[in-house]
Amino acid sequence: MADRLAGVPLAPYTTLRTGGPARAFTQAETQDELVATMAEADRAGEPVLVLGGGSNLVVSDDGFDGLVVRVATRGVEVTSDDGRVRVTVQAGEDWDALVARCVAEGWSGVECLSGVPGLVGSTPIQNVGAYGQDVSQTVTGVRVYDRIAGEVRDLTAAECGFAYRHSAFKHDPGRHVVLAVTYALERSPLSGPVAYRELAVRLGVELGERVPLSDAREGVLGLRRGKGMVLDPGDPDTRSAGSFFTNPVLGPDEAAALALRAPGHPRWDMPDGTVKVPAAWLIENAGFPKGYEKGRARISTKHTLALTNPTGEAGADELLALAREVRDGVHEKFGVWLVNEPVLVGVSF
Repeated sequence: MADRLAGVPLAPYTTLRTGGPARAFTQAETQDELVATMAEADRAGEPVLVLGGGSNLVVSDDGFDGLVVRVATRGVEVTSDDGRVRVTVQAGEDWDALVARCVAEGWSGVECLSGVPGLVGSTPIQNVGAYGQDVSQTVTGVRVYDRIAGEVRDLTAAECGFAYRHSAFKHDPGRHVVLAVTYALERSPLSGPVAYRELAVRLGVELGERVPLSDAREGVLGLRRGKGMVLDPGDPDTRSAGSFFTNPVLGPDEAAALALRAPGHPRWDMPDGTVKVPAAWLIENAGFPKGYEKGRARISTKHTLALTNPTGEAGADELLALAREVRDGVHEKFGVWLVNEPVLVGVSF
């Protein structure tokens, strides 16, 4: 069992650079060590926070009154079958490093998720998606430690309950600890069909066309950098948790009400009859432009979906005060409630 440290500040372990001390902190470097640490803490009734890359996390300024377990497991296993590649990856592996390897090896299916910060273990939890791809399109199984049953389980993709930025793991938070994820990828030098208009325009292709994997990756990275969404110590706009709000998905009545308030607003009609609305448009048109500040917290100067801690001195309370102001302003103007995307620890929104 790894050593425990007391009073470790959590801010350096989050991309927002917020978060007070952990009562206890440890690091798990193997799958067995991670399971044993979780089981021991659960038997003792000790609160546990599982920490990955910290890129989708807002931690209270008071810290965490329990055990923080940092996932540092490593390992990638590859098998091939009929032009498909199955890649099983330990939860502690860096996600973008994995994507870079897939592109270099000619494994197609995750190239448009380039530049997404964080670790592999978080990808099925959030159903990470960007630029027309999400991991539910390639995940075939997730190995987890089920804290209720006290056992390791292998879940199928169907059991993961994937939906837009959602999964069974988010529906029942705290129950499962992701140990490893298996992705099924196509052995091909070409990307999946380009499904996002902004990316298609950047690449100079029509929607549905395929491009070399490296072109897709570089195109996505370029778009993300332009929005401050690729971690860069020299860019204060990247001191964020990525997109702070999800794009609202409205039922028919809600969509009709918004259309009366904002005729001609941008929208995506979904196959199930719902309507997805770009949160960035709602925010900007509710009076919150890029660079809008509240105390030491700021909306990114590049992208209104990101709330930033540009000096590294803003606390979680300041960032959430800005988030609430934006949320309430959007609701007052458009009648739509924005929902936070990052996980909140010890704070509420």
